[in-house]
Amino acid sequence: MKKFIHEEFLLETKEASILYHDYAEDMPIIDFHNHLPPREIADDAVFENITKVWLGGDHYKWRAMRTLGIDERLITGDSPDWNKFAAWAGAVPYCLRNPLYHWTHLELARYFDIYDNLDPDTAPAIYSRCNEMLKTPEMSAVSLLKRMNVESLCTTDDPVDSLEHHIAYKKSGLAPALHPAWRPDRAMKIENAEAFNDWVDRLEAASGTGISDFSDFIDAIDKRHAFFHEQGCRLADHGVETFYPSQIHENEIARIFDDVRSGILMSPEEVMKFKGYMLYRLSLMNHERGWVQQYHFGVLRNLNTRMFEGLGPDTGYDGMGDFPHAENLAALLDRLDSEDGLARTVFFPINPADNAITATIIGSFQEGPARGKLQLGSAWWFLDQKNGMEEQMNTLSMMGVLSTFIGMTTDSRSFLSFPRHEYFRRILCNLMGNDMARGLTPSDYELAGGIIRDICYGNAKKYFGFE
Repeated sequence: MKKFIHEEFLLETKEASILYHDYAEDMPIIDFHNHLPPREIADDAVFENITKVWLGGDHYKWRAMRTLGIDERLITGDSPDWNKFAAWAGAVPYCLRNPLYHWTHLELARYFDIYDNLDPDTAPAIYSRCNEMLKTPEMSAVSLLKRMNVESLCTTDDPVDSLEHHIAYKKSGLAPALHPAWRPDRAMKIENAEAFNDWVDRLEAASGTGISDFSDFIDAIDKRHAFFHEQGCRLADHGVETFYPSQIHENEIARIFDDVRSGILMSPEEVMKFKGYMLYRLSLMNHERGWVQQYHFGVLRNLNTRMFEGLGPDTGYDGMGDFPHAENLAALLDRLDSEDGLARTVFFPINPADNAITATIIGSFQEGPARGKLQLGSAWWFLDQKNGMEEQMNTLSMMGVLSTFIGMTTDSRSFLSFPRHEYFRRILCNLMGNDMARGLTPSDYELAGGIIRDICYGNAKKYFGFE
């Protein structure tokens, strides 16, 4: 029987095959947004078994397993690791047409040279083979990254983080390059005064700055921003529900800050004003230091109160929102642009309905000499599957310029997730190859192939300025 994962996987025409194998396949990977633990990279961790490295923290798999009626003990609970793996193996055959089916078998093939389809019958042998391989130095954290030809990657780091693991890794001289990315979401979350004030106290300690008012607060954040810059950070990442009003006077924000520090509960309108102004000020900082900023937006988080109280965030209980982004997004970009403070920016809408809106708004703020200064980012989270990727690239092609696209990033917590770059590249080459086969674009492989190489690697290399 033909292997499910084979050389022409997802490549529907000879043109797509040529474009992938000759131009995309061997390009290095720049993964500019993920959630890998810096400690495990710095320690070059060795993983106990396939369950630990593959199922732990993977809320994509968890959601599918819950949908299939699998008990939570076998997902996030205290069941033995083999039982959890066996439960996932039992789920996989019923995930046909879900991207998890593709990812699962790509990952088994690329990391473990396993081409059998995972199911209850093959699970014992696959579990044993993977675990034996994971004991070897060739399967340590850094080795897994090298195996996928990862050149650079960026983690996601809170401003109060010491970055000790980044510093230690840099001193080790190991490759790939590891960069911190600034994620200051907690500087905006005043809806929970207790949690916000706890974070401000940590910021005060990390920055060595006494914080008695809003001006001190901004100074302390800026000191941490400068520290991150010294440690090689060149990217900021902002997770927001939507874009908020940003044309707010600082005096009002200072009053709101003082009230929150006093433990006063803010109204929804005050929360939105504070978040809008903070995103504006943080974006100015990013521009001042020449960083790229990323806006991830549109998510409704922690929808299941009962499970959030039991398991915490990032456990598979989030969904898409339908926020009205357009007016406030345009106003924020216009204010930053008017003040010569608009950084290179990557936009990641979670709702596909927002792709065209975002693409047309950012097209109004493009300017040289930057090529693709503002980016419609790769299909993200619920959208990083075949249909979502094709829709994002089609929108970008029609309402922007696809050749400037900086391509794929994993947004993952798993060291085994990097075949998603291959998945994206195959989909990209199939899209462009099929156009060529239908006569919609010229049969010019050097032209199309050069664009594909740029999307897979070259554009991101120039955009982020990684050495």
